Amino acid sequence: MNIQTKFNVLAVDGIANEGIEQLKKIFNVEVHDKISHEELLEIIPKFDALIVRSASKVTADILERAKNLKIIGRAGVGVDNIDVQAATERGIIVINSPDGNTIAATEHTFAMMLAVSRNIPQASESMHAGKWDRKKFVGVELRNKTLGIIGLGKIGAGVAKRAQSFDMNIVAYDPFVSEERAKNLGVHMLELDELFKIADFITVHMPLTNKTKDMIALPQMRLMKPTVRLINCARGGIINEKDLVTALTEKIIAGAAIDVFENEPLDENSPLRKLPNIILTPHLGASTIEAQIGVSVDVASGIIDALNNRPVATAVNLPHIPSHVLEKLAPYLDLGERLGRTITGMSKEPISSVQVKVNGKIADMNSSLISTAVLKGMLSAALENVNLVNANILAAERGIHLSEIKSSIARDFANLVTVSANGNIVTGTLFGNAGRIVEINNFRVDVDPHARILICPHINRPGVIGLVGTLLAQHKINISGMNVGKTAIEGTSLMVLTVDNPISQQVLDEMKNLEPIFDVTPVAYDV
Repeated sequence: MNIQTKFNVLAVDGIANEGIEQLKKIFNVEVHDKISHEELLEIIPKFDALIVRSASKVTADILERAKNLKIIGRAGVGVDNIDVQAATERGIIVINSPDGNTIAATEHTFAMMLAVSRNIPQASESMHAGKWDRKKFVGVELRNKTLGIIGLGKIGAGVAKRAQSFDMNIVAYDPFVSEERAKNLGVHMLELDELFKIADFITVHMPLTNKTKDMIALPQMRLMKPTVRLINCARGGIINEKDLVTALTEKIIAGAAIDVFENEPLDENSPLRKLPNIILTPHLGASTIEAQIGVSVDVASGIIDALNNRPVATAVNLPHIPSHVLEKLAPYLDLGERLGRTITGMSKEPISSVQVKVNGKIADMNSSLISTAVLKGMLSAALENVNLVNANILAAERGIHLSEIKSSIARDFANLVTVSANGNIVTGTLFGNAGRIVEINNFRVDVDPHARILICPHINRPGVIGLVGTLLAQHKINISGMNVGKTAIEGTSLMVLTVDNPISQQVLDEMKNLEPIFDVTPVAYDV
């Protein structure tokens, strides 16, 4: 094995020594436990690899000066402090350690739940002040209480497993977890609003995305029981901090235990610090000796692999694909991702299994990458940092079973990719290098999946298209393209509209209420 030793590695933010020593055996390693943004800007040009925890921000200006940087390792799970898009544009691999601190974060979540249920920090502070006030700190038991888990990835599933030993009733929300997967975990799946209404404890285990930002704000808190207690050891910003202060102050909810914050470190004058019914910890979810060693060793191993041109399974951005393979596959990868996004949009229930069928000459290539691209499109609607490396892992974690069928026999087109899930089927091909959807649920269509579309099965009779067009025009929504597909089902057609503007739920409901329209499914590809 040819190990390269010429590379320079920079480790900042207090990386555990076990990983540092592993790197020092091979590379030139420089360690700065604390470093300012200005200092990092100054020295970054000479380094081939950078390891950070959460303190240092790897922003676009840092990356612009990082002329030799090939890989960034995040000793932890989240990569919020790294501009992944800017890194990807510069061909810099970004890796994390998705498993290294799973147990630590799971256990901290449970510690916070126990602490907020029994007022442990407040009672301890009172004792240190010389008091003995048992009545003031009467708590509640976990037994027979309903725990609502938002997000059933590894940490959420770990919390569910531990909650069972406390005889808790467990409900959860995760748009990508099937009933079968939930049953195996001993969890009952609910819609988010239902979970808010019945849970006694609610714990968050979702990534911070545009969809999860402020997922729990005052309107959601008003749905909850006044005795509910909120726990967030995932990402700051998922629970609106200003609204949380209001809810705790006005006793809309009983308590909260928060480990992560929208801006860290938490401002010393934050109103959260002044509330008696909240427990605050300074982002300690991964702060165990075992977790810090684990993430350090994980990231060190990834950097060694990456700098020696070996694949890294924990990359959170696009992996390197050989140019001769990419040239042929790249358009089909994009098509596969868009078909995945389409099948997710068409599915009314969580997807537990998906089939990808490839017809034509591309079946003789490494077409499994196309299936991975389909999963990437499916999951990207709700998760961040999904790529061709981790899409299969993320899908498996959520109980999504992938099956693949290959056939070199062409059908209507030289090459076809067909995706099936939850009774829906969508088929695409390339016109030149541009992906097109050519069939939806047995309706022959010609759709450009590069914008926003509305899929509308309807009664095949005069005036339907005009009816829909008039309604959208009333809401100032421009139709930039339209295609109507037919099928063997008598009297039924499928209208697919390409629109230039976002579609509100109100407009969708109005369209669904039109008598000739059976259903309306919006799919957004680039937003």
